[in-house]
Amino acid sequence: MFLLHKTIASLSASSSSPPPPPHTVYSCLFQSSHQSVRMMAALDVQVGSVRQQVAKLVKESLNATVPEVADVEPLVSACNNAKNGDYQCNNAMGIWAKIKGKDARFKNPNAIGQELALNLPESAVVESTSVAGPGFLNVVLSTLWIEQKIHQMLKHGVSCWAPVLTVERAVVDFSSPNIAKEMHVGHLRSTIIGDSIASMLEYCNVTVLRRNHVGDWGTQFGMLIEYLFEEFPDWEEIQEQAIGDLQVFYKKAKAKFDADPEFKKRSQKAVVSLQGGEEKYVLAWRQICNISRREFNVVYERLHVTLEEKGESFYHPYIAGVLKELEEKNLIEESEGARVITVPGHTIPLLVVKGDGGFNYASTDLSALWYRLNEEAAQWIIYVTDVGQSQHFDMFFKAAKRAGWLPEDESKYPKVKHVGFGLVLGTDGKRFRTRSSEVVRLVDLLDEAKSRSKQGLVDRGREGEWTPEELEDASEALGYGAIKYADLKNNRTTNYTFNFDQMLDIRGNTAVYLLYAHARICSIIRKSGKDIEELKQTGTLKLSHPSERQLGLQLVRFGEFVEDALTDLLPNTLCEYLYSLSGIFTEFYTNCKVINSEEETSRLLLCEATATIMRECFKLLGITPLYRL
Repeated sequence: MFLLHKTIASLSASSSSPPPPPHTVYSCLFQSSHQSVRMMAALDVQVGSVRQQVAKLVKESLNATVPEVADVEPLVSACNNAKNGDYQCNNAMGIWAKIKGKDARFKNPNAIGQELALNLPESAVVESTSVAGPGFLNVVLSTLWIEQKIHQMLKHGVSCWAPVLTVERAVVDFSSPNIAKEMHVGHLRSTIIGDSIASMLEYCNVTVLRRNHVGDWGTQFGMLIEYLFEEFPDWEEIQEQAIGDLQVFYKKAKAKFDADPEFKKRSQKAVVSLQGGEEKYVLAWRQICNISRREFNVVYERLHVTLEEKGESFYHPYIAGVLKELEEKNLIEESEGARVITVPGHTIPLLVVKGDGGFNYASTDLSALWYRLNEEAAQWIIYVTDVGQSQHFDMFFKAAKRAGWLPEDESKYPKVKHVGFGLVLGTDGKRFRTRSSEVVRLVDLLDEAKSRSKQGLVDRGREGEWTPEELEDASEALGYGAIKYADLKNNRTTNYTFNFDQMLDIRGNTAVYLLYAHARICSIIRKSGKDIEELKQTGTLKLSHPSERQLGLQLVRFGEFVEDALTDLLPNTLCEYLYSLSGIFTEFYTNCKVINSEEETSRLLLCEATATIMRECFKLLGITPLYRL
């Protein structure tokens, strides 16, 4: 029998008390007893990733070594060769280029590196330093500090390892399907990538507004409403029964719209009536939206994705005021009967009002941006859509800069970012479609993934060992997790091939392999017969064997991989970390006996720490962990 994460959350270190507010200057570790406070203060256990803590020490050394060189930021990264150390500072050569011939103390970059090592503040974080080549400062972390950092994480939760970000409030705009149209594979990437980015920001104590900018306003609603009125005069009495299957209803309305010019004219008038707020049209619009919304929510619930809908219609009342502001700033020009904004770097202007006076994506997006900056006080606004919309976002961002809404210096807040992603391809290398050349429905993909996962479990004899509910839950976790991970492990800017056989493979870099790896670690702990919660409080963790220290080092680096993933907005960075962690654990388990060894308690704690970090990775990737398989 297996247990899902949600059923034993109370036993997981990741399920401790809520994280502190953004930019809390003390670690949540200090919420424990006075004795723990004193112990951890002595060991320099602090908020932020390990790299951030090393960089803070290097910053102090830079200030002491070359106070005359302004604005030198520490260049700290993990060592490529473990023989050199754990981290490396690469500032010496850059400093040498600035002070060569000006400071008699330094004859070469190596001399600067030596001085940086000498001026590095004493800290329980650092065990030793060395200088190599042209001033590379190598830092070896204290093994005692790593041990204590891991043990405190086990006691107080992985939230204390979150990197410190400079942003406090962000909007992540993702998924964004169109009302009256079914979610398809094209929405899969936006939903999965956006959810992961939002989760990573939330882990870092950023307040995240998860926005679903659905397409719920536009010309297609005139067509749908007019068709509803004409085909079902009694629509108000029979209500949603009139529409029935919304996809069939849409196709019939579209066919009539394309074939009947008079119907097309009436549909266009219906749009005007809707946007004018006529009650009859608004009621019909709401009915259509509600049907579509329920269908979307079924998918979101299956994917365990949380969003707050603020669709195009929400921002419609703001458009007139936003355009007026842009006019007052002399940004809007007349062009062939339309109204446009000229943006640098583009040969065509940004259209904000069509020739017929109607609004478009740009006018809505500008209004949404204004609202997010002024009403929601967002510092960072992230848009997750396909790369095909890159030009639109570049033009609309530049228009916002011209309006003075965004700074010219993109390193300053508020910031905007378009997170573009490539296509989902079939095994034939073409855009992923059904055999009848239709776009693949997202719900069908989820059904197929679950079905295949279930069959795999049945083939391994789990049907006779588990209850039907357990089998269903495990099938969902494996199937949906496989789809998500197969997407997220790829660089989002590239196209990727959707292949069930590959993503459900128990070998290699797949969610199925990683879920099995996590379940095996949990099995090791169970087989020991020890109470892991008691060991967390009473046991001692020691990293004596090289494989133990290698695993411990990879564990404490978790926060900086989250930081890197957010810097580039590339969730595949976290996937690479997770897969690497699994491999390093395998090496540890091969070299270090756990059960019935002299080091059993310590090694069980190391197993639990690995499982805890794997679970946090799964959480940030939107994958439900399994404890037995």
